[in-house]
Amino acid sequence: MCSDPVFSGSTATRFAAVVAQPSPSNATPSLVLDTNIVLDLFVFQDPSTPALQAAMVKGQLQWIATAPMRDELQRVLTYPQLVKSMHHHCILPDQVLAAFDAQAYIVPVAPKASVTCKDPDDQKFIDLAVTHRASLLSKDKAVLCMKKRLLALDAIVLSAI
Repeated sequence: MCSDPVFSGSTATRFAAVVAQPSPSNATPSLVLDTNIVLDLFVFQDPSTPALQAAMVKGQLQWIATAPMRDELQRVLTYPQLVKSMHHHCILPDQVLAAFDAQAYIVPVAPKASVTCKDPDDQKFIDLAVTHRASLLSKDKAVLCMKKRLLALDAIVLSAI
C-alpha cells in the first residue's frame, strides 16, 4: 500500500501548480500524460479536462510524449470496451490519434530512470518525466505510489484530474 498522499484540490489548482513550477531558462513546463489521461481528454471528454486542454492550447504547458506512447494509445483504442465508448461518443480512433499528433511534442525515448515501476507498461512515462524533469499526470496507482521517489528526481507526479 502506498503512503504517498494523492494530490488534492480543484483541477484549476492542480494545473496552476504545474504552470507555476519553476523552470530553468523560463521554458514552458513539460507535462507527461499517461494513456488514461489522454483517453479522458480525447475520448471520454471528462469534464475535468478543459483546464488541462486550455493550458496546452495557450502554451502554458508542453505535453511531451514518445512514439511508443502513441503506439500504446493506438493499441488501447482497439480494446472492445473502448471501441464501444468511442462509438457512443461518435469518435473515431483516427480522430484520437490526430489529436495526439497535433498536441503532443514527440521526443526521443528516455533512458531508464533510476527508479522502477511495478507496472512495466508505466515505466516509459516515468522515464520520460524524470529525464525531462516534467510533471507526470496519472491515475495509475503504481505511478502514484512513486510520488516521493520521483519528486527526489525532480519529476512531479500529479494524481489525475
